[in-house]
Amino acid sequence: MFVFMKAIIIGLCIAAPVGPIGLLCIQRSLMRGWKLGFATGLGAATADAVYGLLGALGISVVITVLVGLKPWLCVFGGLFLARIGYQTIRSKEPATTLPSETAGMMRAYSTTLLLTLSNPMTILSFVAIFASMSDGMADEPGQHPVWPMVAGIFLGSAVWWLGLSGFSAAFKARLPASKLKWINFLSGFLIVVIGAYQVVTGIMLAAAT
Repeated sequence: MFVFMKAIIIGLCIAAPVGPIGLLCIQRSLMRGWKLGFATGLGAATADAVYGLLGALGISVVITVLVGLKPWLCVFGGLFLARIGYQTIRSKEPATTLPSETAGMMRAYSTTLLLTLSNPMTILSFVAIFASMSDGMADEPGQHPVWPMVAGIFLGSAVWWLGLSGFSAAFKARLPASKLKWINFLSGFLIVVIGAYQVVTGIMLAAAT
């Protein structure tokens, strides 16, 4: 139970910083409702759980390879992020429309899952976390209580995204359509800028190696 509660706190701490995924969650919650925003966050929570599983199992070779691919992950993730931001700006609707709510939620989930998996900062965060947790929890790598840790990380991250999406969607009725359009444009623009910065960072890292 102690490990589970500690993992919940880790999941919350990793999800809480407002970055591009947070902007997407807020934007989609405002434009399409809390369900789409929550689906966006669940993609990130799933990616967090995947890296938590790798760390708990002690599969350090996989994490080492991913860390070594940091420059290219930066470029790939940045381009993907910039594309999402551009589509948000160009969309005629407040958010990208899809044939059904289910399709929209699946797309929101899959895009943030891929973005978070390709985010080098997520990888490095878990490397640092499991390095610090190894003392006093296990004598050897791979001996962590796996499922309590993975479940706790996922739950902690999911709780944050549920709160953020619900809180954001609650303001939709209080905002006029003109302000919603400006919020949509601004969030898309910021996502493009973050994506471009990530691409430049990846290129610089690749040139330095």
